[in-house]
Amino acid sequence: MSETLLAFYVFVLSCFIGYYVIWGVTPSLHTPLVALTNAISGIVIVGALLVTGLESAGTAAELMGFLAVLLASINVFGGFLVTHRMLSMFKKKAK
Repeated sequence: MSETLLAFYVFVLSCFIGYYVIWGVTPSLHTPLVALTNAISGIVIVGALLVTGLESAGTAAELMGFLAVLLASINVFGGFLVTHRMLSMFKKKAK
C-alpha cells in the first residue's frame, strides 16, 4: 500500500471520528472544546510554516502549506472570537 493511500485513509477516518466526537459533546463543554481546537490549529500553523519554508519542497507542497496556514489561522481567530463571546455571556451585567 502506498504512503499516499495510507495517509488518505487516516485522513478520512479522522474526519469521521472527529465528527462523531464533536457531535456527542454536551453543550456545556463546547467552550473548552473550542479552546482545545484552537490549540490544535496553532500546532497545524507551526507545521504548515515548517513545510512551506522547506527549500526542497516543491510548488505543490508550498501551496498546500500556504493553504494550511491560511485556513488554520482563520480557524484560530474565529475560535477565539467565539470563545470570547461565549465567556462574556457569563459575566454579570453592570448596573
